[in-house]
Amino acid sequence: MRYELYYWPSIPGRGEFIRLALEAGGADYIDVGNSTEPGYGIEAVNAWLEGSETRYPPLAPPFLKAGKEVISHVANILLYLGPRLKLVSDDKVYQFWAHSLQLTITDLVAETHDVHHPMGPELYFEDQQTEAVRRAGNFLDNRLPKFLHYFEQILDRNPESDVYLVGKRLSYVDLSLFHMVQGLRYAFPNAMAALEADIPKVIALHDHVLELPLISEYLASERRLPFSEQGLFRHYPMLDRG
Repeated sequence: MRYELYYWPSIPGRGEFIRLALEAGGADYIDVGNSTEPGYGIEAVNAWLEGSETRYPPLAPPFLKAGKEVISHVANILLYLGPRLKLVSDDKVYQFWAHSLQLTITDLVAETHDVHHPMGPELYFEDQQTEAVRRAGNFLDNRLPKFLHYFEQILDRNPESDVYLVGKRLSYVDLSLFHMVQGLRYAFPNAMAALEADIPKVIALHDHVLELPLISEYLASERRLPFSEQGLFRHYPMLDRG
């Protein structure tokens, strides 16, 4: 099956969590928003959002078309793809545990985004800098360590692996945590440099995923979109430490 990933063009954003799973699973897929093939591109994404392609339009990307199925929201998409791409065990206990961890990453994603847009996405960053600086202080002092220490604890307590979050093999949650580390390093390089000594297992997981052949190949390809100040992870020096 050829999967169709619908997301905004030019930015990794939330769509990157899905791309990493598709790449690590060796899936045949098309990145619709970035495709130049006839019938694809941003027009195809908008057609679904406007409801002309389905009676049940998603509110926003990312969403995945798999045959006749259309699944929206990152955690739901990964819950669907995980067993199909061998990125989670067939055991339902592992599947729901992985889903729980992915939902925790969803919370971290939202809080990371809201650092640079605390008053809402309708306003430019320049219109909410004062609020963003205040939000960044709490995020870096309290919220980010809380999330990353939680994942450090999960890795430490996994009886089946010294590397992975769920069971004894790579799962989509490992890929998502890898992407979080990459994005957070881009957005908050000073804060992450100070924090990483306290989360050695999280960093070891990141480094392990970085060396996986399919991921390494993907990261070196043109399919991997760069971080920028238009996406989910944004680097504004005034919001970082140091």
